[in-house]
Amino acid sequence: MILEVAILNVKQEWNDSFVDTFRQASSIIASMKGYIRHELQRCLDREGQYVLLVWWETLEDHVEGFRQSEGYQEWKRLLHHYYDPFPIVEHYENIPL
Repeated sequence: MILEVAILNVKQEWNDSFVDTFRQASSIIASMKGYIRHELQRCLDREGQYVLLVWWETLEDHVEGFRQSEGYQEWKRLLHHYYDPFPIVEHYENIPL
């Protein structure tokens, strides 16, 4: 299982509508092959900052499956104009302890 982590900095003028639009876009990512679940969390210390956590079965499910899909084009259309700067997306794997 892979965890995708993206820090989302939303432009101040778009902050009020971001969460509603993200809810709409959530159905897109949730329909993708290899998707397990996702969370959006709001930062308490920095206004307009969120963290997106998405669990995928494999790295390829995100990088190749989702990002190369038609659904991703709609995801981009709905969400990418909200961000400044554009999010850095990183992938993590669990280390059993």
